Amino acid sequence: MCIHAHPDDEASKGAPTIAKYVSMGHEASLICATGGEEGDILNAAMDRPEIRENLHEVRMEELANSVKAIGYHECVMLGYRDSGMPDTDGNTNSDCFAQADFDEAVGRFVAEIRRFRPHVIITYADDQQGYQHPDHLMVHDISIPAFDRAGDPAWYPDAGEPWKPLKLYYSMWTRARITAWHAKYEELGLESPYDEKWFERPDMDGRISTKIEIEEFYGVRSKALLAHATQIDPNEKFWFGLPDVEAAKAYPFEDFVLALSRVPSGQYETDLLEGVDGGAKF
Repeated sequence: MCIHAHPDDEASKGAPTIAKYVSMGHEASLICATGGEEGDILNAAMDRPEIRENLHEVRMEELANSVKAIGYHECVMLGYRDSGMPDTDGNTNSDCFAQADFDEAVGRFVAEIRRFRPHVIITYADDQQGYQHPDHLMVHDISIPAFDRAGDPAWYPDAGEPWKPLKLYYSMWTRARITAWHAKYEELGLESPYDEKWFERPDMDGRISTKIEIEEFYGVRSKALLAHATQIDPNEKFWFGLPDVEAAKAYPFEDFVLALSRVPSGQYETDLLEGVDGGAKF
């Protein structure tokens, strides 16, 4: 089970990993906290009146197409409004995720955990210095107590039978990946989108516990991103400056931090299901 803040986050973080495990016969659930109502139209080709007038419906259709491309078995909306970027008017909307009652928000997530009964949960990291969006911070904040409360019958007795997930991971963008992609741009004689500010961001590579080999599934990322046509410009070199095959060769991994676990695992993992019996669900 992966929990993300907005439609399109599921495409940029972890899509190849989920596609890999689905191809192996595992079930995967996507929880999307908000509808992305505060998102701008970032692709000029989609900036048309009929799109702006129906942006929520368009973004839901885009999300459905991305979910299909990745292979999730379901997508569940947690039901909150997008809070917008820090210090914007969206932060004060009473329906936004950042303004949600904390225990209620945890309870909504707990209900989905108990219903789907995942063994593994993937969420956002505790250290988000590089991108402090209120909704991303809230996703992390509710994930930690939900991992524990889902198995405790004293919490949310009307939210389904208790279920104890076994492992919780943080999805990470590592310095190693950025460095490898930057070098590949230079090798191919292409202008890299990774300027100095990318290498001034906090380096948390030392925390990585788990590297998943995803070279064969890297193309799923591009398909899922392109499904979000209002948010992703197909000519944006940050996303598509490297051909998929070159990006995958340069860094054929996705990286995770094992944050909480109820099963033993090694110091360095190559499988999110290490220590989990067969037939596990995401």
